Amino acid sequence: MSVVPPKTAARCQFQSFDEPSSPATVAPRIAALRTRLAALGLAGFVIPRSDQHQGEYVPACDERLAWATGFTGSAGSAVVLATEAALIVDGRYTLQSAAQTDTAIVTPVQMASQSQEAWIEAHLPAGGVLGFDPWVHTPDQVSRLEKAVARAGGSLRAVTPNPVDALWQGRPSPPCGAVTPYPDALAGESAASKLARLREALAKARCDGLVISDPHNLCWLLNIRGSDVPHTPLALGYGIVGREGPVRIIMNPAKLGQAVREALGDLADVLDPVGFVPELERLAPGKTWRLEASSAASAIRDVITAAGGTADVGADPIALMKAAKNATEIAGSRAAHKRDGAAVTRFLSWFASAAPAGDLTEIDAAVELERFRRETNVLREISFGSIAGAGPNAALPHYRVTHASNRVIEPGIFLIDSGGQYEDGTTDITRTLAVREVTPEMRLHYTLVLKGHVAISRAVFPKGTSGAQIDALARVPLWQAGLDFDHGTGHGVGAYLSVHEGPQRISKLGHTTLEAGMILSNEPGYYREGHYGIRIENLIVVEPRSIAGGDREMLGFETVTLAPYERGLIDPALLDSGERAWIDTYHARVLTEIGPLLPEADRAWLAAACAPL
Repeated sequence: MSVVPPKTAARCQFQSFDEPSSPATVAPRIAALRTRLAALGLAGFVIPRSDQHQGEYVPACDERLAWATGFTGSAGSAVVLATEAALIVDGRYTLQSAAQTDTAIVTPVQMASQSQEAWIEAHLPAGGVLGFDPWVHTPDQVSRLEKAVARAGGSLRAVTPNPVDALWQGRPSPPCGAVTPYPDALAGESAASKLARLREALAKARCDGLVISDPHNLCWLLNIRGSDVPHTPLALGYGIVGREGPVRIIMNPAKLGQAVREALGDLADVLDPVGFVPELERLAPGKTWRLEASSAASAIRDVITAAGGTADVGADPIALMKAAKNATEIAGSRAAHKRDGAAVTRFLSWFASAAPAGDLTEIDAAVELERFRRETNVLREISFGSIAGAGPNAALPHYRVTHASNRVIEPGIFLIDSGGQYEDGTTDITRTLAVREVTPEMRLHYTLVLKGHVAISRAVFPKGTSGAQIDALARVPLWQAGLDFDHGTGHGVGAYLSVHEGPQRISKLGHTTLEAGMILSNEPGYYREGHYGIRIENLIVVEPRSIAGGDREMLGFETVTLAPYERGLIDPALLDSGERAWIDTYHARVLTEIGPLLPEADRAWLAAACAPL
């Protein structure tokens, strides 16, 4: 493996390639935590990688798992007992967890082989009290902890404030990014209209109100955006929505300037976070409050029930409202993808000429792609940290290149998964590229993945169909060759919000019914461990389809991503006539819509890339 420093990393504005961690800090921090736990009468404590909102991107002040264990991955948890500790991670982080923590103090554990609850059941001493912070666990997570602790013969105790916080010297302050209004001209619906629809849904559910714990839902409802976390324009905070009156926004008032306050008008009041619990206690008695199961903290449920209210833990109605984009949001997504497609195509043209020289690195490629996006002059952020993998790194589906792992892009396959945040839309695209010589096996596997990708693109299905019911379409060509991939085929995507949005998805677990207006990714893949990885991704919009002679309401997909596939990896002999026709039609559309936006040299390259198969 050739690991080299990047030549152009200084030009990267939105992405860091550092992986800050120090195994040397783990022993003293765990020792201090154990002393603190003993003083509290606790046998152990659970440290998840989560904040109060269960968000994908956690603000620095809530990175307690990284502080305690050194592990900086996006998912995992630690259980610290008096004499042993475990860092439980999924398969993406096997190598990273072992490298970042002090394995003499903390034992990395594969989630697939032993869950957090199973480890607790096996290791918590009988009679031991296990502590947890109720503000960073959902009610369901607490229920699972209770069962594990009971099986171990111990007990569970909610602990506030979090004992890690008292030990964390130099802990960052909570983010205080400015909140800005999101124009109705881009949102396609006023906040007042959304609020009226929400209150109708709450009345049907026989709920007196809703505590909004997912900041995505709060931002969508009130047509606001923020800047509290990387890659997603979120304003972290809560909302309290009753049957009438203003919405109570729970966040630092300093975030909201005059412009956003004027846009909100009488629709919302702002309450400092210190007033959140007292306000819940005031409003709760005798009322039923809906809490979102996937993001509401157990502490919120406990406050409501202790005050004499009922906590109805279920689905936040905003999630489905937000998932089905209106015509304005879809038009914005098309515009963003056209702009983004031109930037990506300029990158592909550049890569085709630069990669054969043999000195290009993963970071070089990620930086250059970001540069092309920034040259649109309207890029607000990248939508996630780019996945730029060469050779065996591409075989890791969620690989993140760092200065330590940065590889030279050698002959074979290079995979780049990236996206942009534009005010009118969020993009996410993956292309797998050929670098000089590729093997017949690589072309075979790429073409099988492409066949599955095209199958999803061409799918037509009756209204009421879920993502789980069409997920297999992407896998059949691979299954017929004895192959598969171990991630979902597609996730939901927001409208200038999170690039990973639920509840819609195409996967074996995607049981939400697909509705017109939903935006999803279409990204089957194949990964040959230790050698190479392949993934092809476009974003698609669910749309109505009229079929002559049919008697059912039908749906299909509009592809909004516009960039060519890798001709050097396609084996046309493996495609049937319908697949070839779809690819040729797509490429003709790419050339027509993207070609005029490109410089002459890139336009010539695109014309060759989009020639009929």
